[in-house]
Amino acid sequence: MRTALTVAGSDSIGGAGIQVDIKAMSVVGVHATSVITAVTAQNTQGVDGIFPMPEEFIQAQLEAVLKDCDIKAVKTGMLYSSDIVETVADILEDHDVPLIVDPVMISGTGCSLCEDDFVRSLKRKLLPICELVTPNRYEAEVLAGMKIRDEDDITLACELIGKQGSSVLLKGGHMKGPKVVDYLYLSSEFNKLEYPRLQKAGHGSGCCLSAFITANMAKGLDIVNAVMKSRDLIQESIATQYAIGHGDVVVNPMVKMKGESDKFGVLDALDNAANKIVDIVPDEFVPKSGMNIAYALKDAAGPEEMAAIDKRMTVHNGILRKNGQAKFGAAEHLSYVLMELMKHDPGCRCIMSLAYRNDIMDVMEEVGMTAVTVEMAKDKIAEATAKAIEKANGIPDAIVDKAGRKERIIRITAKDPEEMLSKLENIL
Repeated sequence: MRTALTVAGSDSIGGAGIQVDIKAMSVVGVHATSVITAVTAQNTQGVDGIFPMPEEFIQAQLEAVLKDCDIKAVKTGMLYSSDIVETVADILEDHDVPLIVDPVMISGTGCSLCEDDFVRSLKRKLLPICELVTPNRYEAEVLAGMKIRDEDDITLACELIGKQGSSVLLKGGHMKGPKVVDYLYLSSEFNKLEYPRLQKAGHGSGCCLSAFITANMAKGLDIVNAVMKSRDLIQESIATQYAIGHGDVVVNPMVKMKGESDKFGVLDALDNAANKIVDIVPDEFVPKSGMNIAYALKDAAGPEEMAAIDKRMTVHNGILRKNGQAKFGAAEHLSYVLMELMKHDPGCRCIMSLAYRNDIMDVMEEVGMTAVTVEMAKDKIAEATAKAIEKANGIPDAIVDKAGRKERIIRITAKDPEEMLSKLENIL
């Protein structure tokens, strides 16, 4: 199962912090590991006390998790002090994994959850190594060092917060208006996400949203898709919030993903297949540009619903390696071939690239696999794929490029990664 990590404080009322993070990640279909930075005594009415964990024990927790688990994404929540921020940053900067920072400063009940020197260390040590930071209006004002009153202020604040390279999701819940408008600042561009304003966003909404985002990124979604999916989820979490005490209501993290039931299965199947592929495919069958395998969701409507190995599989010093994890939208031009195949046969959901060799063609013929040769120009993929289907009188086992390109490629087709592995074992 895909695994994510939350580094945050414990909320004794169970509506925020580590407790809600674990629930939210589980709903998305991700196993949540945790590092506790502080223990709070709090309820729906306020925070009565905070006990920060010793830095050396936070370090021990982090190292224990990271050396044992294949963590796909990390989020930080309440870090409380400058020393804790620096301890966490020093360890995470050595790990190439997406980091989402929820800059927790004040609880939903209005109580401070950080020391005075916390912000300086957060900006200096943690924001430069994160992929996304998710402040609300008041947190953004502190991080940007300015007041936020209108849209011009919002865009400037995002640019100031993200000036060292991180993306910014500035949440609009504390702004006025009939709609809540969130601003996603990514690669110097803004995306506005508008939602109907609901009743008060209860205790834990910020923690829950960042946990949803982290879990979705652990499943292979890029920032934009992870934010959009997670924003839909938190909208439902707020709409179904409930009371457990005499103060603030708490958001409901146990909402269900809509139309996401197959995504984890696709990513998991691809990762497992790729791990076997790097062991069984000889170097000479790997294209110079790298090899990839793509797998589509059932009834996929486009490349964004097809997953592949991010950055492909390539040979380094004589060893075939995965350069990334399975991720939706990473299939590149393979996805366009697969889309055309699925139009003819929706059951053909998997495709893989191999370097062309005459001996492979001979073996495919011996084992009864159908292979057709077409000119697969990048601007004529649809026509070439349709021609291959016509020549084979159905979906061929392999589509081979004609000569005339820098490198000839064989694309093997299958209904799923398991069948793909079976075909590879027959021809290699």
